[in-house]
Amino acid sequence: MRSDLLLAERLTERCRTTLRSWNAPSEDQERLRQSYLHHLDTNRHGWARSCAGAHLTASSLICAVEGAQVLLTLHGRLGRWLQTGGHVEPSDASLEDAAQREAVEESGLIRLGLDREPLLLSRHAVPCGPVRPTFHLDVQYLASVPRAGEPTRSEESTDLRWFHVDRLPEVDHSVRALVDAASNRLGW
Repeated sequence: MRSDLLLAERLTERCRTTLRSWNAPSEDQERLRQSYLHHLDTNRHGWARSCAGAHLTASSLICAVEGAQVLLTLHGRLGRWLQTGGHVEPSDASLEDAAQREAVEESGLIRLGLDREPLLLSRHAVPCGPVRPTFHLDVQYLASVPRAGEPTRSEESTDLRWFHVDRLPEVDHSVRALVDAASNRLGW
């Protein structure tokens, strides 16, 4: 029990370190960064799913460098095209590890290169837990592969497909912003 608490405290501190060291690309992103840090300061384990009302999550936009393609999953419960991602687990060593784990679990792609610096932050309401609304405080990363391989759909999604960055399915503004940020970082 003591070791579980110690691991949870280390994870909280690693979340803080990631957010403190990140240079937000805009004023809106800086406000989100500050609010995430405040959340962690006021909630002992603000990354945990059990943190009622809001908790950190980690996601990855998987990009095939050759061909300028992104892998999106049609989320089963939400019915929307999204990047891979989800809850931070107590066994994750960091937000980066959570993003990598979720990307592998939801895509079946095991040789992903994860950029350790977040791309963006996104705060969004979700039907998660007993408190409504609950907010995911998502820390979004770029994961890349040289070329589009054959992904394996997880049970959480109803579809999983590669899309050229100029031919995306209907996505919300947060996914579009994430694709734009990844395209910029990759020089597409």
